[in-house]
Amino acid sequence: MADRDAGRVSAEVDWREVARLVLTSREMDRIEEEELVPAKKVLYQFSARGHDMAQVLLGLQLKDGDAACGYYRSRPLLLALGVPLADALGSGTGLAGGYSDGRDIGVVFNYPNPGGAHALPMCGGVGAQYTPAAGWAQAIDYKLKVLGEGPEDSIALVLGGDASCATGGFWSALTIATTQCLPLLFYVEDNGYGISVPSEYQTPGKDIAANLASFSGLTIFNGDGTDPVEASRLIEEAVGHVRKKRAPALLRLMVPRLEGHSFQDTQTYKSQAEVQAEWARDPLPKLKAHCAKRQIGEEAWEMLERETAWQVQAAVAEAEARGISSPNTVTRNVFYEGEVQQVGGRAGLSLEGTTDQPKPDGQRINMVTAIRRVLDQELEANPRVLVFGEDIGPKGGVHAVTLGLQEKFGRERVFDTSLNEEGIVGRAVGMALAGLMPVPEIQFRKYAEPATEQIHDCGTMRWRTNNRFAAPMVLRVPGGFFKCGDPWHSMTNEVEFIHNPGWKVAVPSNAEDAVGLLRGSLRGNDPVLFFEHRAMLDDSWARRPWPGDDYVLPFGRAKKTREGDKITVVTWGAMVPRCEAAAEGFGADVIDLRTLQPWDREMVLDSVRRTRRCLIVHEDLRTGGFGAEIAAVVADEAFLDLDAPVARVTMPDIPSPHHPKLMEWALPSPASIRAEIERLVGF
Repeated sequence: MADRDAGRVSAEVDWREVARLVLTSREMDRIEEEELVPAKKVLYQFSARGHDMAQVLLGLQLKDGDAACGYYRSRPLLLALGVPLADALGSGTGLAGGYSDGRDIGVVFNYPNPGGAHALPMCGGVGAQYTPAAGWAQAIDYKLKVLGEGPEDSIALVLGGDASCATGGFWSALTIATTQCLPLLFYVEDNGYGISVPSEYQTPGKDIAANLASFSGLTIFNGDGTDPVEASRLIEEAVGHVRKKRAPALLRLMVPRLEGHSFQDTQTYKSQAEVQAEWARDPLPKLKAHCAKRQIGEEAWEMLERETAWQVQAAVAEAEARGISSPNTVTRNVFYEGEVQQVGGRAGLSLEGTTDQPKPDGQRINMVTAIRRVLDQELEANPRVLVFGEDIGPKGGVHAVTLGLQEKFGRERVFDTSLNEEGIVGRAVGMALAGLMPVPEIQFRKYAEPATEQIHDCGTMRWRTNNRFAAPMVLRVPGGFFKCGDPWHSMTNEVEFIHNPGWKVAVPSNAEDAVGLLRGSLRGNDPVLFFEHRAMLDDSWARRPWPGDDYVLPFGRAKKTREGDKITVVTWGAMVPRCEAAAEGFGADVIDLRTLQPWDREMVLDSVRRTRRCLIVHEDLRTGGFGAEIAAVVADEAFLDLDAPVARVTMPDIPSPHHPKLMEWALPSPASIRAEIERLVGF
């Protein structure tokens, strides 16, 4: 079906190839269920029986420039894309090579496919595949219209079961694709169950296609995924619609789940009659009968069965010969280490010609102006940078950081989004995978909670694909107290992002540092959480002269804002000026960490070994705050140098109070910090 050499897909179905791939999928399921799972070589096994024929037909429609986001039952699609059998089987057994070098579950796949369609890194969470697919589709549209990069008929494909249609990711991606008119095909494999929960609990009327029939901007294709003729026709029409019309479509095919949700699932929740009825709908006998009409008779079919069985057995032997990857390498590729990933990123400008030495010029500017100016410069110089989020367009953001940028660079480059944080970050993941540099904004720190799954999946991507894929981006998140507090707009909780592997975390306290860290982030190769403290955006203390158009501040380099030999005070963000005021007259080293992942352990430890005392001050809650990590490192590595306990001044373990007097009581104040400095110095 796929004529990749010509860069196009033929409408003529190669039924022998379809049969070969379906039989291969069946044999892989069989050998896992009958041999590898009982031998405890495969620990997570998901059969694709019943889903396989339609997936193969769909996969053979994809070509170079396309990308697919699948889920745990999508191996037949991968086979159609050309994934080596030894990789597919070796991934299931967790052996070296494969999708992740043994780091991830085998069914949580990825497949960089030069010259063909990529299988983007799937996620372990149901529904998490949808918004990255929407991001890839938007990147296709953007690259074609703005950058002049093709192919002109590329599409994005996302696969999901019927239960996934109840997730926020599905609805967010649907909103993005239809309001933006993106070339995205939603393929829903409806087997009637989400593990044991029947579809009436997921979708009213049990038919997502019927429910979405009047959804504006969406074309629906609906039918039987077990009938070779109907399935191939609907798939060809759906793919053709998205390619030619450059608009989204939803393809829902009814398929049976012939085995349990996973190998451990015995399906006791189904009656025997229901199980028999599902097996009666098995697409394999229908495919065999259809192939017989296409001159692929019994003898040829049996030859295919023998051929695929031999190939799968050989693939098992090849995979097992690779062995287990070295445990010594398992900590590699959390962050970019100099070897560029195969797919994703590579969109930032070069760091060549930049400097880590500021060259102050002009009047002092606030952080708002500094951040806006960097975004302006990078947008001007790099057409792959896109800035987006809620209200960041004509309004310029609720904090005015993006004011005027849409007017200057247009709606394709600076745009408002629907109100869905999973959609904001998820689409950024897809854009980054497609080679853009997305700069999404979460309006307030607390609002990042709905995007937590996408944030986590983005951060672990490089590691779990063993550097095959990465999605660098700069996620801008304002937060912290301002003139008042409250539980919804004033949260900090930076530690949550630090605890997500793969994310760098910047917390600048002033305009100069904001410039250097933001420019470095936009030219880097890792996802960065850029925390913009609301109290410092227009604070007079945080104002600094412009440090130069080529200033880049490396991550992990702290700064001493005061120097002394009596005590080390470690802090960041809005607490820096409060610590400076509190330390007046005490001979203190006040260290502004500036970045928390990585953080400057060497500067802190060197200072503590000299001053022999350490106080950590942060706005976040005390229990589990990042100060506890710093305290543990100091206690572990500088214990014998200490003349006093390592101490912390923090918020109590409560949300930020709203009334200004209550808020100021809860925040570390110069007085409370000074009191603790006095206690430690006098210890």
